[in-house]
Amino acid sequence: MATRDQAQAGAVEDIARTLEGNRLRLIESGPELRAALLDLIARARQSLKLYYYIFASDVSGKMVRDALIAARGRGVAVTLMVDAFGSGSTPQVFFDPLVAAGGHFAWFGAKRSTRYLIRNHQKMAIADDAHVLIGGFNVADDYFGTAQEDCWADLGLMVDGPQAEAMVRWYGQVWRWAASRKQSFRTLRAMVRHWHPAAHHEGPSAFRWLIGGPTRRLSPWAQVVKHDLERAKRLDMIAAYFSPGRGMLKRIARVAQRKGARLVFASRSDNGATVAATRLIYGWLLKRGVEIHEYQPCKLHMKLIVIDDAVFVGSANFDMRSLFLNLELMLRIEDKDFAAAVRGLIDRRVGESGEITLASHQASRGLLTALKGWISYLLVGVLDYTVTRRLNFRDPDAD
Repeated sequence: MATRDQAQAGAVEDIARTLEGNRLRLIESGPELRAALLDLIARARQSLKLYYYIFASDVSGKMVRDALIAARGRGVAVTLMVDAFGSGSTPQVFFDPLVAAGGHFAWFGAKRSTRYLIRNHQKMAIADDAHVLIGGFNVADDYFGTAQEDCWADLGLMVDGPQAEAMVRWYGQVWRWAASRKQSFRTLRAMVRHWHPAAHHEGPSAFRWLIGGPTRRLSPWAQVVKHDLERAKRLDMIAAYFSPGRGMLKRIARVAQRKGARLVFASRSDNGATVAATRLIYGWLLKRGVEIHEYQPCKLHMKLIVIDDAVFVGSANFDMRSLFLNLELMLRIEDKDFAAAVRGLIDRRVGESGEITLASHQASRGLLTALKGWISYLLVGVLDYTVTRRLNFRDPDAD
């Protein structure tokens, strides 16, 4: 429920739904995300398992680290993994107090030879093997602020119930990989290729946990999105980074021609090349009837897709690295009422965005702007992806 202060500020209640014995809560604001994470840690009585791409040594990072140390003081088993590439600016000494308190800690991608190639972009926190918080946000002040502070606009999904067990099993596999001395790339690829969540519900389930990673074709999570798009009538998407290949673009255009495709992108970022690369694609999409909006209040970091009655929420962007290379986590939830509520959230983001029309886009496309777009797309959508992919499949384990 919204607090009195939130109501006065015009905020809305979190989206909540119960499905198959699982309580879902979609959290939209940065301060609430930090409060939810700290509350999850504070309520834990047996175990905590966390993985974050970025874990900063700022105020928020210290709050979360100290909450984990306090949990150890209550006798809670604590395991924390962070990505060696994403958290490269956070020194080991920052995590030493947690280790001294008896917590388990590991760097994912600790080998220098593969640190750039293997990026575990997933984010999750699991308490007592029954409560899991996922999303696109990292542990850093920028993800827990407000629009007035020019934070990253993101969201998180809390899942309380039996569906958390799937992430417990996946986390265990990732922890064993990260804690091993070799950190074999071949083993990691096999983990992604063969992982499948156990069924917790008789008959078809509304839930499908999807993992992405370095495989020879589209990531497993992206394969499901591809399949859904091929038969979709309606698409709504918020994507912080958007630079897919032509095949995905064609599928989106076909959805637009059926009933409609509405996309919300960033108007600014900490990496201007990602925005310029996305804008390069606008003309092609707009000519095919795709509706495009750019989010205005602050930097956008959200990853949210609604295809007909299926909602995808998690860590994956809609760019080449997330579609093919990064380890990503997405939860697909198929439920008509939940999808309608999430579309309401997207409606609110659209209301805070500026619409991009074909006329306005063409008017803004000078020669220098077009050149910047092509260079940015070359860097973001082609070179980074191609070079990393070729190095990945050269199999660094064999060196």
